[in-house]
Amino acid sequence: MTIQSSVPSEIGSTNLLPIRKSAAPLRNQVLEELRQSIISAKLQPGARLVERELIGMLRVSRTVLREALRQLESEGLITIIPNKGPVVRQLTVAESQDLYSIRAVLEGLAARLFTENADEAQTLELERALDATAEAYKDNDPDRVLECKNKFYDVLFQGAHSETLSTMIGTLHGRISRWRALGHHHPQRSASRWKESIQGLRAMLAAINKRDADLAERLIREEVTKAAAEITRLIESDKSGVSTQPRH
Repeated sequence: MTIQSSVPSEIGSTNLLPIRKSAAPLRNQVLEELRQSIISAKLQPGARLVERELIGMLRVSRTVLREALRQLESEGLITIIPNKGPVVRQLTVAESQDLYSIRAVLEGLAARLFTENADEAQTLELERALDATAEAYKDNDPDRVLECKNKFYDVLFQGAHSETLSTMIGTLHGRISRWRALGHHHPQRSASRWKESIQGLRAMLAAINKRDADLAERLIREEVTKAAAEITRLIESDKSGVSTQPRH
């Protein structure tokens, strides 16, 4: 099933800000602005990205914009349709299930390698990151939750001590970020899901402290499977279309 967008099919009403000069390369600034606009649903599924409008809004050259659009296409956030141009990709149950299945395997391996390779300092850092995530949940701050959870996963992946795995997971998380944002912002999200998530991750942390790699891997895979089920429920909660606009 595909989420249908209830907004205009072009970006004319989207308030993208001009790119300000900074130390980061201009292409990276444009890429990050567009990426976050898609993840947050400022640019909704099905929205057509018209070059001339984006150039006017962001005040960048066509060359810089096209480089950013090519990267977004490679990340699976937009698709290029012949005779129409770039369009924000729709969210579908099939793709979410595919991505979350891969995520379960990769994060399971990360938990196993963290258990086997991480030192005490990294384990304490992982615990602090999880505590911060729990506090963000209690404050009902979805954006802060995503920020804290990203930090938690960064610590987990770094402690796994596998550069190849970290690169693969980083690419996957880029693709899956829209579904994660949907799970945290959707008005019909489960009120108890966050408690279940924290409980599952704390159980994984306990397994890490016991140096039980098999259990740590199994627990995080179970947590990802539950997250996938929640995303599927949200996508299917309205057969006529689900709004992905964040709640503020």
